Amino acid sequence: MPVNKIKRSYRKARYVVYKETLLDYREHFWAFVGSFVGLGTIAWLQYKTFSPQELVLLIGSFGASCVLVYGVINSPLAQPRNLIGGHVISAIIGVSVQKLFPDLLWLAAPLAVSLSIVAMQITKTLHPPGGATALIAATGSPQLKALGYGYVLSPVLSGAMILLIAALVFNNIYKHRQYPSKPTVIAIKKQLKRFSRK
Repeated sequence: MPVNKIKRSYRKARYVVYKETLLDYREHFWAFVGSFVGLGTIAWLQYKTFSPQELVLLIGSFGASCVLVYGVINSPLAQPRNLIGGHVISAIIGVSVQKLFPDLLWLAAPLAVSLSIVAMQITKTLHPPGGATALIAATGSPQLKALGYGYVLSPVLSGAMILLIAALVFNNIYKHRQYPSKPTVIAIKKQLKRFSRK
């Protein structure tokens, strides 16, 4: 391997490591505010609508969605299509599997998650928290299971929409954050070219 290629590869690797370890307090601030407001809105609606024993609106997969949608906004897995589509498709599958195998938890749980992964891949809506949404539908509390396909509309669709609206607002306030993200491949190539010339 020529020395110039090794040097160029080293500079690229150093640039990537530098960018990944850079602390941007404004980035962290807006990620905090967005996730706090998005999930806080769902939690407030939960508090106002249901008793403390009934966690119907506040499902665990929304916490994982917040990590993606507010913390890694350029990820393909965090884009609006993935956020909404991944949760809704997984919820439909989770409820369907739970209705087919209501007493076979050992079968319903892995089947719901596995089918939701494949469905998200086919529809290009892969969103990792969607797997948890399917699992919750298949294994949730009696109150959650009693919702049936209503689970798809609320809490899943309504909650995902609240997270999306908060993301559209708070991820676009700071000029260096843009959501939904545009393809960044060209921008990265330009930056790497500029860096390699230095």
